[in-house]
Amino acid sequence: MVAAALERLRFLCDTIPPLLSQISADEFAAKPQPAKWSKKEIIGHLIDSAANNHHRFVRGQFEEAPFIKYNQDEWNAHSRYHDMDGAQVIAFWEAYNRFLRALAARIPPEKLLREVNTGGEKNLSIAFLIHDYVQHLEHHLRQVLDY
Repeated sequence: MVAAALERLRFLCDTIPPLLSQISADEFAAKPQPAKWSKKEIIGHLIDSAANNHHRFVRGQFEEAPFIKYNQDEWNAHSRYHDMDGAQVIAFWEAYNRFLRALAARIPPEKLLREVNTGGEKNLSIAFLIHDYVQHLEHHLRQVLDY
């Protein structure tokens, strides 16, 4: 499960940034509705997800079921992706995901079974979180572009 997710993450890191770079700055920043995220903010949300999952993948290895939950709307608003250069947002998304892939690939198999509390009904294993992270990426990437 983890190996397939990491291979998919590699594919996304290789494929998505050039496609995102082809979107015009106006289209990338356009909000479909005032309360909805722009494509740039969706990529920003994926950066926020990477940051929080970074904590989950690392802290879950040595803390006992650490509680790591975040408010995605507040993170997005306060990170101010809308005001940033789109190329910078894309480059950071790519770099962070390449880093997470390298990190996750080095987690010892026995540590993948350790659990994290994400605020749901039950704790989730690091292995599950890695797989879920990549699925979450793809869900949102398909909102931004076809690939």
